[in-house]
Amino acid sequence: MSASWRGKKVFLTGHTGFKGAWLSIWLDSLGAKVTGYALKPPTKPSLFELCRLDRRIKSNIGDVRDAARLKKAVLAARPEIVIHMAAQPLVRESYRAPAETFETNIMGVVNLLEAVRACPTVKAVVNVTTDKCYENKEHARAFREDEPMGGYDPYSSSKACSELVTSSYRNSFFNPADFKKHGVALASARAGNVIGGGDWAADRLIPDMIRAALRGEKVRIRSPRAIRPWQHVLEPLSGYLLLAEKLYEHGPKYAQAWNFGPDAGDAKDVEWIVRRMFGRWPEAPGYAIDKGRHPHEAHYLKLDSSKARRQLGWAPRWNVGTAVDRTVEWFKAWRRGEDVRAACLAQIREYAD
Repeated sequence: MSASWRGKKVFLTGHTGFKGAWLSIWLDSLGAKVTGYALKPPTKPSLFELCRLDRRIKSNIGDVRDAARLKKAVLAARPEIVIHMAAQPLVRESYRAPAETFETNIMGVVNLLEAVRACPTVKAVVNVTTDKCYENKEHARAFREDEPMGGYDPYSSSKACSELVTSSYRNSFFNPADFKKHGVALASARAGNVIGGGDWAADRLIPDMIRAALRGEKVRIRSPRAIRPWQHVLEPLSGYLLLAEKLYEHGPKYAQAWNFGPDAGDAKDVEWIVRRMFGRWPEAPGYAIDKGRHPHEAHYLKLDSSKARRQLGWAPRWNVGTAVDRTVEWFKAWRRGEDVRAACLAQIREYAD
């Protein structure tokens, strides 16, 4: 990753979450001056707390729905680059709490972009959404950035709305044609199903498997044939960092929507992931199919990242097998009581070299 991050002021929302903690570690290792804004860590244990990131970056605990508090934090940080990752990120949770999901995922980005409008130091903004923002008709081809937004469940729909909000603000307030006037380049980033060490979220495949393995129980999986674009957490994070660099250095040319997904052959079904992971954790009792009734989730989902390859020079580095292997290695290191921040940095170095 470019040395240009050294000394850069970065405002990162969602820094206490799984992906946000990994990105905080990476940015800190690059010499960036990171200010985070998020709710308290959403899980126990949490990667944020295990790595004691509050000692390495400036951490603001707050809700993105609190517009005044968020604006105050942005203005105080005076960032050059803003990366928005704060969200209610779970499909099944969105069925339980739809209003909160819509409020967080839609008004959160509105509040952030309003804060950006008020902050004269910001040059580049990346809004992180999801591969689930597309109108999914379960066709066999991968989604491209110019396809319609949609969303069956509240989470997917809210992220599609977040994309529409981003597009509206880009057109209305940060139009690339008027870049010399406002000086802000705004883009969105869509990634696939992310896995990696330090994820303890509820109702997610890898954390569910880890918890079951540690209890000596079989994990129950819901949709063994559901196909997802699995990728290690470092894959999309590398895309976000590269995109932010391009926005900072070249402005409006890259103020668009971008997919950061794995190679086509790495879109595997759930059962493949389970078998691979338990093959690397032989003492685990295995798995069973949960045949109960469950809320709707998409069966088939792939991303076409050819635009990022062609225009950004980004490409995935670890295939899905390596992603699973590195995830297992991390959790085994954590179980042995090793320094997990050091484990994260070692994987970052391996990935970046």
